Amino acid sequence: MTLESRLDQLSRGWRGPLLAAVVALIAGLPGLLAVPPLDRDESRFAQATAQMLESDDYVSINYQDQPRDKKPVGIHWLQAISVAALSDSADRDIWPYRIPSLLGAMLAAAACAWGAAGFFGGRTGLLAGAMLGASFLLSTEAGIAKTDAVLAGATVLALAAMGRIYHASRGGPAIGWRTQLLFWLGIGLATLVKGPVGPLVALLTGLALWASDRRIDWAKSLGAGWGLVLVLAIVGPWAWAITVASDGAFWGAAIGGDLAPKLAGGHERHGGLPGYHLLLSPMLLFPASLLLPAGLILGWKARAEPGVRFALCWLIPTWLMFELLPTKLAHYSLPALGGLCWLMAASLREPLGRVSRLTGMVVLAFASLVFAAISIAALSQYGDNSDLTWATITAGLFLLTGLVAGLLLVRQATWAAVATAGIGGVLAHAAFFGQLAPRLEPLWLSQRVAMAMTSTGLAPREGVAPGPVEVAGYAEPSLVFALGTRTGLGGPDEAVAAIAAGRPAVVEAREAARFKAAMAAAGLSPRPAGTISGVDYSNGDEMKLTLYRGEPQAEPARRVRP
Repeated sequence: MTLESRLDQLSRGWRGPLLAAVVALIAGLPGLLAVPPLDRDESRFAQATAQMLESDDYVSINYQDQPRDKKPVGIHWLQAISVAALSDSADRDIWPYRIPSLLGAMLAAAACAWGAAGFFGGRTGLLAGAMLGASFLLSTEAGIAKTDAVLAGATVLALAAMGRIYHASRGGPAIGWRTQLLFWLGIGLATLVKGPVGPLVALLTGLALWASDRRIDWAKSLGAGWGLVLVLAIVGPWAWAITVASDGAFWGAAIGGDLAPKLAGGHERHGGLPGYHLLLSPMLLFPASLLLPAGLILGWKARAEPGVRFALCWLIPTWLMFELLPTKLAHYSLPALGGLCWLMAASLREPLGRVSRLTGMVVLAFASLVFAAISIAALSQYGDNSDLTWATITAGLFLLTGLVAGLLLVRQATWAAVATAGIGGVLAHAAFFGQLAPRLEPLWLSQRVAMAMTSTGLAPREGVAPGPVEVAGYAEPSLVFALGTRTGLGGPDEAVAAIAAGRPAVVEAREAARFKAAMAAAGLSPRPAGTISGVDYSNGDEMKLTLYRGEPQAEPARRVRP
């Protein structure tokens, strides 16, 4: 039995979407379990969710004592459900906060397979979903506790349902109310998680189809009347509650303080020229990069075909939107990748031409070399001799994937090349995030500080030392998440006050002179308990953090009974 016929059997009905979801699960799980909490966005999201669980306030979004008025509440609700079901906010384990992201990636892969199958058949659908699920970008986001993987899942679900509705109007299989329901559920979830991004992708796709077809009669089958009511029912109650709770301040901060700056310029130094996402695409799609040229060629040659046209109308305007947006981050293009995976998978319906195979080999080799170089550079910059084995394995897996799959592709063993790239790419990703990255100790300052505080008996969460901890000179959210909501982020004077009150303090080397002067002025003697050195990768600064014990407090005199 050939690989193609075997895939035909595995992709029948719901088997295809299910298997695509399993691929996303396997690809995303190692990073979810192994990588410590990341700065800055992940730890801010997780900390805000932890505070919801601590306060039982599931309307307002706060980071310590400051409102976090940037994104809607959806991701925090999903994380809170996960933590409440699988762990406890007091444990400060990051993995349960990441479960919604993994489920979002699985939904994206399954929906991608389901939508593509409606146009191109089950085998192509399974391949499209598996490529999206195994892609470096989505499998990385699957292990990070923030909005993007869930946004991808909701958006791909909405676009897959929209594609089936469009296809039905062009002679495809008839659709029912369930397909309409999935479309509006996807739009509602995307809106509750990240505001206008998901609906905007659907709107741009619809406008592009209108422009290319010169007709939009299919849109009547979306069920907009009751669908918009459903979206309002999903988003409206929280929107009203946060408006009342914040006196409208949430919307001013979210739009004026977060969205508008991204439209006006490179917000928070995340700028880039048009072409940024195109340049990154071989790496973000890896290991499916070998089919990137073939997918683009198919998009041009078969653009009149309904499935190809829909994929192009999904991909092109969405991609252009993110290329033209002044603020650029690698994950912004994620909602567009489903359409691109449709094209790449559909390109295998016919034997690939020489140009597609040669350029696919070059693209895959380029991505493999980049990731191998990153692995070696990470070892050189942040590792030591004990990390050499896993750095070598990781770099070797990336290189072998590019070499073997590329050669198979050139020799016209296309399906073998795709299978080799998929297996090798998932293994390389697992080695990088499951083994190499967690071993690069200088990067994980907050985790090491928290472990040192536990081992020295200074961790307030252990019930040994009084809290909260006061930190001077290092304010990354991962440390707040590790040490607790009430962790102080003041300066040397606040650290001295904490020590005088019997609480521990952490002081960075740049604040050491001021700290020791303030200690002397207070008549206190520093009692260091350990030093942690490393790199704050959020800004590139070398850090040296010293842990100090609190000043022993005199016990109150016991009252003697007469």
